[in-house]
Amino acid sequence: MSDPANTVDALANKLATQAVVIFDGAMGAELYKRGFFVNTCYESLCLTSPQTIRGIHQAYAEAGAEVLVANSFGANAHTLARFGFGDKMAEINAAAVKLARESLTTGGLAAGSVGPFIESAYDAPLSEDQIVALLTAQAAALQQAGADFILFETLPTVRDVEHAVAAASRAAIRSFMVSIKTDAEGRSSRGESLVQMLAPLARAHRQPAALGLNCGEGPESTLGALEKLAKLVSLPIIVRPNAGIPRVVDGRTLYMCSPEFLTTYALRYTQLGARGIGGCCGTGPDHIRDIARSLRPLAASAEKIPVIETRQLKEACPTAEKSALGAKLAKGEWITTVEILPPRGWLLDDIIAKARQCKTAGATAINIPDGPRATARMSPIITSQQVQEKAGIEAVLHFCCRDKSLLGMQADLLGCAAAGLRNILFITGDPPKLGDYPFSSAVFDADSIGMVAVQHRMNCGVDMGGKKIDAPTRALIGVGADPNALDFKREVDRMRKKAEAGAEFVITQPVFDVTALLKFLDAIGDLRLLVIAGIWPLASYRNAEFMKREVPGVVVPDAIMERMAKPQTKEAQRDEGIRIARESVAGIRDRVRGIQVSAPFGNVGTALAVIKD
Repeated sequence: MSDPANTVDALANKLATQAVVIFDGAMGAELYKRGFFVNTCYESLCLTSPQTIRGIHQAYAEAGAEVLVANSFGANAHTLARFGFGDKMAEINAAAVKLARESLTTGGLAAGSVGPFIESAYDAPLSEDQIVALLTAQAAALQQAGADFILFETLPTVRDVEHAVAAASRAAIRSFMVSIKTDAEGRSSRGESLVQMLAPLARAHRQPAALGLNCGEGPESTLGALEKLAKLVSLPIIVRPNAGIPRVVDGRTLYMCSPEFLTTYALRYTQLGARGIGGCCGTGPDHIRDIARSLRPLAASAEKIPVIETRQLKEACPTAEKSALGAKLAKGEWITTVEILPPRGWLLDDIIAKARQCKTAGATAINIPDGPRATARMSPIITSQQVQEKAGIEAVLHFCCRDKSLLGMQADLLGCAAAGLRNILFITGDPPKLGDYPFSSAVFDADSIGMVAVQHRMNCGVDMGGKKIDAPTRALIGVGADPNALDFKREVDRMRKKAEAGAEFVITQPVFDVTALLKFLDAIGDLRLLVIAGIWPLASYRNAEFMKREVPGVVVPDAIMERMAKPQTKEAQRDEGIRIARESVAGIRDRVRGIQVSAPFGNVGTALAVIKD
């Protein structure tokens, strides 16, 4: 655990060194399960029932939580006084921090929770200064007790954010976080917008280490708020949703959201750039355990590739000599590829026939995805090898880092070299929780950046362990990109790391907003990467809705949705989707080296209608 006495900004330091930080879940819901009813002063239990509080913290730590939030949410002197504990404010806050810190695993942090000041109809009104003084005293007590950072949480209005910022300043808090409560549109309980909710931070003496979304109306509502918040801030975002909307069953308040359901949303939060994930009301250790199991391998994937000294490496084969696709890219020729999914079974006749159809139509290559959206399909390596051998057209193999160890992935890359598969697109891959087999374990020994580095070294005659291989591989190294990423800076930074690791070409997520792609191209223009734009011809209005709502990294503008809604038949909607795709191609043709066109529902005719001259 950290030493708070020597910590300048504990939370900021942790966020800077980890891709995702796991927070704990609810305290109140766990106490309720243990028979402490809502008329109990839960914070006083730190003194009267410390073994219960410690047990809850330990359950979260064992489940994988790296941040334990002290049981101090309402432990300001005024609120405690309603239960007869007003004179024990400092003692209760100190005990709350002590119990959390005693339960931490190595490297974990204890957060001191400060909730909003809630007025009671039975109390005389307090002035703004009096409210801030109460919160200041509590925050100072938590820091003095050894909290690694102060969490001002569940703030429902602009006024509450102002109170938190003022208290952090007056108490000279070293490390703090502000977490707000909104609806799906990002509105406060008073209807204030996100811009208004964030305004006090712009005037703050010191910025928080992170900004949070917590409580709210459940995982889906929080997702909507996150989509909006991520576009407005550069601070790390921590997401801790409620486990749905509570229901009263036989007199008990219950939350119906399962751990698996919450984890599905947690994965989507991280894809939108969230840096920390936990739970609020209704979540428990089972929820956090499932989240940690799914997120931790993904978060740790970039740190395991050994560094090989440059002097050991030979010069890699030039791009133009690696493959037919590489030669065309190097010459500046226009590239047209079609994406065809491997089959769910093992028969390849239909895939081969479609690949031949694409070759006849003049396509440059066939893109073969690797378990997209964590689905179970035939080996993309075998599919690619058969396409090249039997259809006579090059394949671009998507190589996913999700399912194999480093040893297994290096073995596959050597196999690709032997099989003549020269075009490889490295992707990190969707976590299993997003697919049809959520019980499958993810490996993520490396992410796409790490595997690009491995392949580049193999192209230079050295394997990932520094051992020479009998002949350098000759793979053309590709990577994916998301021009629509809400955390645009992070996406650009990762693209720079991919280029530094050895990437030569890029295939983007499907582009519906040309402006977003052009902005991305401007941001990476100095990298000299050869960019192929992803194009998805919408098959119907329903298909457009699915792409807009369910596919991470894809943004379908409202104008496109309106166009797809106008045609009355599915055939007319398909034709409109093709027109939209061709318009997108026309708008970017002078800025990219080519296009990858998806074949929605396996219909290569739709894809070929887009690429025809």
